[in-house]
Amino acid sequence: MSQSSPYFTTALADLSTLDKDIAQRITEVEAKSGFIPNVFLKLALRPDEFRAFFAYHDALMLRDSGLSKKEREMIVVVTSAKNNCLYCVIAHGAILRIYSKDPTISDAVAINYRLAPLSQREVAICEFALKVADNADQITTDDYALLTEIGLSDDDIWDIGAITAFFALSNRLAGFTQMKPNEAFYTMGRSFTKKD
Repeated sequence: MSQSSPYFTTALADLSTLDKDIAQRITEVEAKSGFIPNVFLKLALRPDEFRAFFAYHDALMLRDSGLSKKEREMIVVVTSAKNNCLYCVIAHGAILRIYSKDPTISDAVAINYRLAPLSQREVAICEFALKVADNADQITTDDYALLTEIGLSDDDIWDIGAITAFFALSNRLAGFTQMKPNEAFYTMGRSFTKKD
């Protein structure tokens, strides 16, 4: 392996050299957020994988779902913390703060979701997501029954599992490439007044 390999250094893709569809997607993200998240420029080094990754990301995270946007981001944060993924905890923690309008929720979810200001439903979602992350082979019909009892549909349960699995992939990619969170993520969503 070359020491100068862009995959295993902090090197990111040059926007001006990218395929038009990828450059357009990245430009749209930059216009909306005010910066380009590093994950876009790192994955853009592998165009086919960039397209596949973000197509699946969008199918899980942007479509209409029985899970709220807050719940989806909470799944990402709690499982990414379990997987020791700095990038995803920081980046999706920022998004979770924005969706929940709570400047401290992400820190609590990442460290100990049981002490976070979560509903019974949200705690159950976190517990199932962590079981998928750690011991998917040990999930039983009792686990599904518990989620059904609190009002989650089969589609909701699938979404919890699929988001957990997808972000396990993302966590591993961020980890082995030593992807660093953009500094902007650290302060996003911190200005809300916390409701007691």
